[in-house]
Amino acid sequence: MRKTATALLSLALASTFATPLLAADLRMSWWGGDSRHKATQEALKVCGEKHGHTISPEFTGFDGHLEKLMTQIAGRTEADIMQVNWPWLPLFSIKGDGFADLNEFKEYIDLSNWTEDQLASGSMNGKLNGLPVSTTGRVFLFNTTTFQKAGVPLPKSWDDLFTSAKVLKEKIGPDAYPMNAIKETAVLLVSLRATQATGKDLIDPAAMQVAWTTEELASAIEFYGKMVEGGVVMSQKDAAAEGNVNLFESPKWADGRIAGSYEWDSTYSKYADPLQEGQKLEAVKLLTSPDAKTEGVYRKPSMVFAISKNSKNPQAAAQIVNCLLNEPEGIKALGSSRGLPASKTAAKALSDAGSVEMELIAANAIITAGTGPTVSPFNEHPEVRSLFIDTLEEFSYGMLDAEGAAEQIIEGVNDVLKKYRS
Repeated sequence: MRKTATALLSLALASTFATPLLAADLRMSWWGGDSRHKATQEALKVCGEKHGHTISPEFTGFDGHLEKLMTQIAGRTEADIMQVNWPWLPLFSIKGDGFADLNEFKEYIDLSNWTEDQLASGSMNGKLNGLPVSTTGRVFLFNTTTFQKAGVPLPKSWDDLFTSAKVLKEKIGPDAYPMNAIKETAVLLVSLRATQATGKDLIDPAAMQVAWTTEELASAIEFYGKMVEGGVVMSQKDAAAEGNVNLFESPKWADGRIAGSYEWDSTYSKYADPLQEGQKLEAVKLLTSPDAKTEGVYRKPSMVFAISKNSKNPQAAAQIVNCLLNEPEGIKALGSSRGLPASKTAAKALSDAGSVEMELIAANAIITAGTGPTVSPFNEHPEVRSLFIDTLEEFSYGMLDAEGAAEQIIEGVNDVLKKYRS
């Protein structure tokens, strides 16, 4: 406790390096759930009081937030401070001029808390458009209770996954699966397999086109088909028959019949909390094959905090951003409401205070240590993601074979990327 108090005092002293500013009326917009809304409003209150500014909160759920932000930015009515989804950066700022360049506010924001790679991930065309709030990635989560009951170890490779599927159906029941793969999760499993086999991300950023050949992507899609055939994952058809419920709301997830998934490390609690008493969830390293060229870690900023280029008080906004992410008042109030903080100062303060679940720290460590090519934000462009999901669904229903699905995805994604080529 004494160590933590000393650390927070040092933070407070370090945060006084900026030039004092006149009081400003600011706005901040974000999306999230109730816990994030409460934490952020408290953080804005304490940071506003500390620096003499008033910040009006504007929050919504995730659905519809992109459309709202598009309307506001088009009309120049956006908030001074915005929580922006990382893949939205190229939608608003392909040339880097859609948001304020945070490099211009080094007097107010301590950028040393982020690595060069993290700052690069929030930059467009060399301009720092957003500060990563947390660094997240996809990690394998397995229900250790189910695997122990079946008498098999947690999978360490793709082959282990197929082996465990047979045992789980014998020991747990015919409707037991070691892995979930529906919608976005299916897309990212296919992408993981293709990345591991090729060593390349879906997008070649230099050419602004798909980096994988038809054969390479078709092979990954065929592998997904084998996962369905081998009982590793539930088919899209069966999932639809059960109502396409969210995994964390599924009774099969709660009681361990679906014993694993490939999810964002920052959502650990979202999937651990619904488990029945006695069930335990554990994050493990990425599953690979002996011939894999890379682990293929999908690592990215979960979201960024950006400042409007139209803000009348950008220095004051920068002061508040720094407080939220780097100063003790903001760090304590926000806690882990947006995952394990990317800011080194914030991550250490929360860890020292015991404010972050050890399971989240362990899951994030797997992501941090993982290897793989840099992930392009265009992977999550709404049109790209929708095309990938819809095409895999057509493949699942037998409307396309793997090669036809690969051709459709590559052609469609390249059509989207054409709009962003210089």
